[in-house]
Amino acid sequence: MKEKIESSVNQVIDAAKQLKEPDAIEFIDRAAEEIASAFSLGKKLLIAGNGGSLCDAMHFAEELTGLFRIKRAPLPAIAFSDPGHLTCVSNDLGYSHVFSRLIEAYGQKGDCFVGLTTSGNSENLIHAFQAAEQKELFTIAFLGKGGGRLKGMADLEWSVNNFSTSDRIQEAHMAAIHIIIEMIEEHLFYGPMQESFHCESFAVAGR
Repeated sequence: MKEKIESSVNQVIDAAKQLKEPDAIEFIDRAAEEIASAFSLGKKLLIAGNGGSLCDAMHFAEELTGLFRIKRAPLPAIAFSDPGHLTCVSNDLGYSHVFSRLIEAYGQKGDCFVGLTTSGNSENLIHAFQAAEQKELFTIAFLGKGGGRLKGMADLEWSVNNFSTSDRIQEAHMAAIHIIIEMIEEHLFYGPMQESFHCESFAVAGR
């Protein structure tokens, strides 16, 4: 059993190492900049995923609307997780439309949309990215296994490859999400965007 545990630990490390690749660094840097820029302009972040990726979407949103590393103003992020909506649309229109309907309801030009999928083949996320493009949102895709059908559909994408199961991919996605949030805070509260980002409830803890 210990050998199996060590093997799994090594897989976790291998997944995390992909974060050091130039494409991952560029993805994190630009994702943080695009989302921070949207917030500075009064826009919002919409996030979607299925299963474990939905849990990651909710985690992403709550770190922004709540607190992450500093005391600061809440940032407008919405995870597509409302069970009333999900079951209503699934029942009446089909599960493939659960996210695109929310893009149509909430999405406004200049917002950002993040879709998380380990396969890149989730029909509801494909529809969501199509709806986001029509609404002129900036789109960001967290992918795996080569990207699947979503490869090339987003304005910005990153794929965690060489894993056949979703768990290792999701672990790398979450690590990237945490770093992106850290960089968003840097942009808005310590960096050049600070002067253009105004919020009465904003208060930064001492560094």
